[in-house]
Amino acid sequence: MQIQLLTIPGCPHGVSARDLFATALEAEGIDPALLTVTEISTDADATARSFHGSPSFIIDGADLFPSDTAPAVACRVYPGPGGLAGQPELGSLRQEIRRRCSRKP
Repeated sequence: MQIQLLTIPGCPHGVSARDLFATALEAEGIDPALLTVTEISTDADATARSFHGSPSFIIDGADLFPSDTAPAVACRVYPGPGGLAGQPELGSLRQEIRRRCSRKP
C-alpha cells in the first residue's frame, strides 16, 4: 500500500495534515509509518500527478477526495460542518480511508 500526503512548499496546513493523516491511518489499523510526504512545486508536476491542491491525501495513487478542479500548485479547501477548511475533518478522512481500503481485493 502506498500512502502519500502531497503538499506545496510552505503549505500552512502541511504539518497538521501530516499529523491528521497519521492519526486517521492509525485509527483505521494502518501503520502510519507507511505515510510519505511529497512536495509538488511545479505546474508540470501538478499535472503529471493530477494534484488538485495542498494538502492532498493519496492512497495507491487515488486522491481520497477527488476534485474536478484543474491541477495546480495551490492551496486546497475541504467542506466540513463549520464551513470550508484547509484540511478535512478526522471523521471524513477516516471514512475515505475505509472506503478506499475496502475496494482492495
